[in-house]
Amino acid sequence: MSERHPIIAITGSSGAGTTSVTRTFESIFRREAIRSVIVEGDSFHRYDRAEMRVKLAAAELEGDMTFSHFGPDNNLFEELEAMFASYAERGTGRYRKYLHDHDEAAPYRQDPGTFTPWEDLPADTDLLFYEGLHGAVVHGAIDVGRHPDLLIGVVPVINLEWIQKLWRDKAKRGYSTEAVTDTILRRMPDYVNHICPQFSRTHVNFQRVPCVDTSNPFIAREIPAPDESFVVIRFADPKGIDFQYLLAMVPGSFMSRANTIVVPGGKMELAMQLIFTPFILRMIERRRRALTTL
Repeated sequence: MSERHPIIAITGSSGAGTTSVTRTFESIFRREAIRSVIVEGDSFHRYDRAEMRVKLAAAELEGDMTFSHFGPDNNLFEELEAMFASYAERGTGRYRKYLHDHDEAAPYRQDPGTFTPWEDLPADTDLLFYEGLHGAVVHGAIDVGRHPDLLIGVVPVINLEWIQKLWRDKAKRGYSTEAVTDTILRRMPDYVNHICPQFSRTHVNFQRVPCVDTSNPFIAREIPAPDESFVVIRFADPKGIDFQYLLAMVPGSFMSRANTIVVPGGKMELAMQLIFTPFILRMIERRRRALTTL
């Protein structure tokens, strides 16, 4: 953690909705004129798309049916922690980009599914924003989660998470239901051992809970709409959270526990704006004061 060079990390599984949360934070940064650098967790995978296919085929030939992007063998945890540590200390670090599709790859004249070369983070930024799978991961001596000043988990109930992944991978990436289902099954051990434990280390968790039947996510015809769900917002430390203000500002919200507020799914972005804008402004003010005392 660092007053001079703060870090915000959003962590969640593939298909959980972290990209939508990132857009909310980007709007806060634009509105408040905050200079942020955004780093995607996919850029810290160990292998590009072609290499991953080769590694996956080799693992299956050896009888390993749990080879996935979620575990430590296929990610650069040391490099991720090094970037966080370097940014927190000096506002610098090394990163790269993963080019998901042709639109992202075209400016770099590279193929989709490849990485850009490693480069330095932009200079003179107010904060670093990470969005990916492993913002709070701990593995052996590696503790990525100790560096961010704000850790946020995005965790739909599991059936909804699977529906969102199925729809994204089929619509945007052209995968079949069978292929996506196979990926879900392969990732399950790493999901349990390396993704779920992070949500006990986050400062705030957002869990979307549908109010429609998602019993069989593999035949769902559509993703439940925001208005067909609630969002459970849990604070690890509720001290300083003005729940009465949130209840007054977010219609239809209610408290389910002393540290948990539940809001209608369509009000999730409003709730995030109300919760995190003051926090970010305090973070930037602490940074300003810390820099003036150097």
